[in-house]
Formats: sequence, structure tokens, C-alpha cells
Amino acid sequence: MNNRVSIQGKFQYRLAGWRYSAIVRFLLFLALAVVFYVALLHRIVPQTYDIQLGSVTEKDILAPRAIANEVATEKAKEEAAARVQPVYKIASLRNEVAVEAIFEKLQQINSDAEVSVADKVNIYKTVIPTIIQDHLDRQIKGFTDSGQYNDLLLAEMRKSIREQQYRIPEESFYKIPRLTKEDLTAMEPVAKEIVIKLMSDQITDAQTARVKVPELVNSSTLTKNNARELVQELVRAALSPNKFYDQKGTEEAKGHARDNVKQVMINKNEVLVPKGEKVTEELYQRLASLDLLKDEASYWPNLGLFLFIVLCCVFLYMYVRQSSLPINQNNAQLFMYVLIVVLTIAGMKLFSLLQNLDYPYIGYLAPTAMAAMMVTILLNSHLAFVTAVVLSVISSVIFNSDHLQSFEFKYGLLTLTSSFAAIFSIQRASQRSSILKAGIMVSLFALALVSALLLLEDHETRTNALFAGSFALGSGLLTAVFVMGLLPFFEVAFGILSPLKLVELSNPNHPLLRKLLTETPGTYHHSVMVGNLSEAAAGAIGADGLLCRVGAYYHDIGKTKRPSYFIENQSHSENPHDKIEPALSKSIIVAHARDGVEMLKDHNIPKPIRDIAEQHHGTTLLQYFYHKAKKLAEERQEKPPEEAEYRYPGPKAQTKEAAIVGIADCVEAAVRSLRNPTVEQIDSMVRKIIKNRLDDGQFNECDLTIKELDQIVKILNETLLGIFHSRIEYPADMPEQKTAAKQEKTKSEAKMSETKKEVKP
Repeated sequence: MNNRVSIQGKFQYRLAGWRYSAIVRFLLFLALAVVFYVALLHRIVPQTYDIQLGSVTEKDILAPRAIANEVATEKAKEEAAARVQPVYKIASLRNEVAVEAIFEKLQQINSDAEVSVADKVNIYKTVIPTIIQDHLDRQIKGFTDSGQYNDLLLAEMRKSIREQQYRIPEESFYKIPRLTKEDLTAMEPVAKEIVIKLMSDQITDAQTARVKVPELVNSSTLTKNNARELVQELVRAALSPNKFYDQKGTEEAKGHARDNVKQVMINKNEVLVPKGEKVTEELYQRLASLDLLKDEASYWPNLGLFLFIVLCCVFLYMYVRQSSLPINQNNAQLFMYVLIVVLTIAGMKLFSLLQNLDYPYIGYLAPTAMAAMMVTILLNSHLAFVTAVVLSVISSVIFNSDHLQSFEFKYGLLTLTSSFAAIFSIQRASQRSSILKAGIMVSLFALALVSALLLLEDHETRTNALFAGSFALGSGLLTAVFVMGLLPFFEVAFGILSPLKLVELSNPNHPLLRKLLTETPGTYHHSVMVGNLSEAAAGAIGADGLLCRVGAYYHDIGKTKRPSYFIENQSHSENPHDKIEPALSKSIIVAHARDGVEMLKDHNIPKPIRDIAEQHHGTTLLQYFYHKAKKLAEERQEKPPEEAEYRYPGPKAQTKEAAIVGIADCVEAAVRSLRNPTVEQIDSMVRKIIKNRLDDGQFNECDLTIKELDQIVKILNETLLGIFHSRIEYPADMPEQKTAAKQEKTKSEAKMSETKKEVKP
């Protein structure tokens, strides 16, 4: 009854401390919510200003979000339209056909002897221009019928051709009748060839083409001066422009140029109204529409931010509450978790300020994966995944500075990818160098994601892409540096034993383990065996196997003060307990737990390992010395000693790990005392030891269940069979008769083994 009252009082005492206070837990989550709110406030909720109409602004007014600058956008559109070059269309005009028609008419009229020269001259003055004009009109009509060109362009063709029509000199008409049939036959191919050649070029001004005619005629096969002169005039008359200004096409091009101009934005936190500017009616209304006036401000964004923060904190709270992690009850670990998250958010805010200094993509350099990596190392990888999701959403708001939306998905996605890479890389870390390797993995994943985003958008300059890739690479390395710098602080300040710290403590070159090996080799070997057993048992029930192993290495370090009083270190020497009183033997044996704790404190060994050294015996009874003391008291006819006098002072095991090490410690010593252990012997002994401890109440203050104890029995049996497996004795090694000395030695060893069960801590 008294024992039960003691247990209940201790349990209530544990819950009474701040570490297990519900109020403290609420305040920690409230503090986390406040940090979230402050970090996101200026990114979501716009700042308001006390401004009156007609007053002068006393400071720069910043844009609360990205705002379209209509004036600048319209100006940019007009500038883009002005830069558009006039659009011209090339019309395929076959003017050589008109040349053929002209020469055909000349052949016909010149060969008619009944027509006088004067009449021929008059006919040529009318016919030649008409032939050319009719030919051009027919071609333009063909363009009209086909719908190939728009009406404005066709009108421009008619206008340009009419304005640039060539007038043949008067005297040339008087020379044409003198041409013979042979002259016309020689002139026609030359004229056609020159027209085809010149019309193959793009001609906006026909006069520029006509200037080239004399040179081409002079280089032809014509020899008569009259023929050359008339060919020049006829070719000049046949030439016309074939490249025409397309007004509609030009307007469409300007329209496309205007449409392609991106909206000019006043980015978030850029100066919207400079200091000293007078507040006009238009400006006042604009500020009011943006909720920047205190009397016009909307509080809906504040409510939205509040609800968003509540959702994030409730999400974290529900996960922590549903989990079986120590952070579920331990406020010290929760405080550490909150501190890690706050430091990560502080880093994000710092880099977001640098981002406003126009360094492209400097937000990619922020160590956003720091929280995920530290939570994985110090607490739990599953909690780290949840933290990564929440912080990715937070970062998408903190780094959002250029868009109308509240979230910038690129930074959120980068935070999530980097954090997941950190968790997968570090959760099985066993050395400090693993942090650097994890940082490199974070850098590589960040670089891959940033490269993918840049390729998808395909509009960044090479310089900006180089900046983005460099910052992404640097983020992982910066994360590793921060984690390596902060990790020792958290381990010491919160008494956290990270896997990295445990691996360091398990190094055989540690001063205490070297001392244990050199001064008490038997205890060292025993501790290693207990470490193997306890790690296997812990793994079977989901406890911390690495902590059990390392705790087992140090659990008997106190024996180094009086090594000869513990049977595993006595070799073949006499047992000193045979010559001293049981009470003194009890004091020496019991003291090794207390001595071990003090030695561990002197060497700054973390508390969880000290607890294992202190609690692995609990308040168990030293049966051998107790019975020896009772027998001695009977012989001396004295009052028998109280059982409580021969118990370890405790405390009982407070954690699964301490209880498992205690079981493995007792089991290893007991099984080693068997000469050729069988499966049945090992199973019987393991079950007996655990049942005795259970009946003795040694597991009352830790959360081991009967099911877990059964699993421990199974895994200990399997492990012990692997360690103490039977060996075949060959006939040559088995004499037919044992000597009396051998029999005496066997009896002595059996007696020593029985003593060992009681003496072994």
C-alpha cells in the first residue's frame, strides 16, 4: 500500500512540473502562432496611412501588393507601336506581258502602209499608255477577285501606280514609225528581259529602277542608236512599283506590339507615392481603392491571416497530440521544436529583406531546410515531414514580393523539396560528416528543381539563371553549416541525445570506455554483450535501440572504482566478499550505480545515459547477500535484517530504455553462468527474471506493457541462442574419467556462478 502511494505521489510530481503543464503547452503553441502572424503580417496585410485630401505625403507610400501601373503601361504600348516598321507587301506584277502587247501593236501599225506617219504618231500617244494601264488594271482586278489583298492595300496599289506613271517624251512617238520590222523584232526580247530583271527586285519608287535602264540597254545586243533610245523609253513606261505600303498590316503589327507589352507593375513594397507629393482627388481615390487609408482600411486580410495561422497551428498541434513521441507530453522538447521553427523563419525573413534589394533569386539561398534537418536529428523524421509542409507554405508567403497572389509557389516548392531531401538524407545519419553530405544532397535537389522551373518558364536571362542556380547550390551548404553550428547548443541546452551524439559516445576511444576496457575488461565485455541484447530488444518494441546500446556501454562504469569486488573482473583470484560482512558487500555493490552517475556527470555525459546507469537496477533486492545476512544473523542469534536494507536505492526505471537495459543486464549475467545452455534453460531463465521484476514492481514507473515484455522475451531468447550457442565436444577432448581435481574445480565454478547471479549488478 505504501509502495503504491509512493508511486502515485511521484507520478503526480512529474505532471506538476512545467515540462508537463497543459498551460505551458498552450502558451508555446500561442507563441508559435504569434511568430507566424508577425512574419506574414506585412506580406499579406497592407500598411495603412493617415492621409487627408490636399495634404502632402510625409513619407514614401509603399505598394501593399503588385499593382498595375496603367499610365506606364499605356506609354510602353505606344513606344512599342512606334518601334514597329511600316509593313509592305510585294505584288507579283508581270509587266513584261504589257511589253509584248506594245510590240505586237507596233508591228501591226508600222506594217500598215495606208496609215500616215502623223496618224501613227497620234495612235502611239494613246495606245501605248493605254496598253500599260489596262494591263496593270487587269492585274489589280485579279488581286481583288482573289481576295489576296485587303481593300486599303489595293487602293494603295492603284494610287502608287498612277502617281508613278511614266510619260514617254513627245519626240519618241515620232521616231517609232521609222522602226522596221527587223528593228522591232530585235528590240522586243531586250525590252522584255530588262523589264523582267528590274521587276524581280522590290520596287517602292519606280524612278530608282528607271535610272538603271540605260546601263542595261547599252549592254544589250542592240546596235542602232534609235532602237536603243526607244527601248529605254518603252521599258521606263512599262516599269511600275511592286512593293506597296500596307496600312492595315501595319496597324495589325502595331496592335500585336501593343498586345505583347506586359503590364507594367508597381511591385510589392515599391514606392507608390513618393514623399512630398500632394494628395490629389485622383490619388486619394486610388489609395482608398487599395485600402491604404486608415479610415478606409479593410480588416478582412487580418481575419484571413488569422484563420490561416490557426489552421497551421492546429495542424501541428493535432499531429503532435496524435503521435506517440515524447514531445506529446514533454514541453521541453516542444519548446525546442518551437525554437527551431522560429530560427528557420527568422532566416527566411532575413533573406526576404535581401530579396528586396534587387538581388535576383536570393531567396533560393535561404536555409529553409534547416528546421526539417534539425527536427529529424533531434526529434523525429515524421514530425520533420509535417514541419516541412507547414514551412513550405510559410515560405511561399514570406518570399512573395512580385505577384498579385498571396503565395509564390516556386519558393514553397523549393522549401518542400529541399526539406524532404534533407530528411531522407539525414534520418539514418551516424556521423557529423553526414550533415555535410545531407547539405550537398539538398543543394543538388534544389539545383535540379530550380533548373526545371527556369526551363519551364524559358524567359530568364543567362545571368539571372546563373544567379538562381548558384543560390540553390549554396542553400544546402548554408543549411549544413547552420545545423552543425546549432546542433551542439540544442543537445546541451535541452539534454537531447541525437543519433550523431550517441554514435560519438559509443566510440571505444572515449576516455570512460577506455578506462572500462583497461581496468575492468570483464565488465567491458559484459557491457558490450548487454548492449547487443538491449538494442535487439528495443528494436522489437519500437524503443530507441541506439540509446539502449550506448547506455549499456556506460551502465556499469561505476565498477571501475572497485573492480575486484565484481565477479566478472576477478578471473581466478579469491572473491573478497567471502571475507567481509554482507552489509559491507551490499554497500560496495550498490555504490557502483551512484559512482557511475557521478563519473558520467564529471565527463558531461548526457542525462538519458546517466539515467540508465542510475535506474537499470531499480530497487531490486540483492538476494545473495540478503540471504547470507539472514543466515549469519541466525547463527549469531541476532535480529534478521530488513529486506529494504538490501535493495538498490533506485529510482525504478522511468523509461523503456532503462528497463530494457536492466533486463538485459540481469539476463546476460544469469545465462553466462550456465555451462551449456539449452533453449529451454534460456527461455525459462529469461521468463523467470522478467516475471520476478514484474512481480517486484520494477516496471511500475515506465510504460512497458505485458505484450512488449513478451516480445522482449522472444527477441532475447533468439539473441542469446546466437551468442551462447552450444559447441560439439569432440571425443579427443573428452577423457573417459575426470580427475578429482577436475571435479573439485567444476564444483567451485558452479558455486561461483551461483554467487554471480546475486553479486552481478
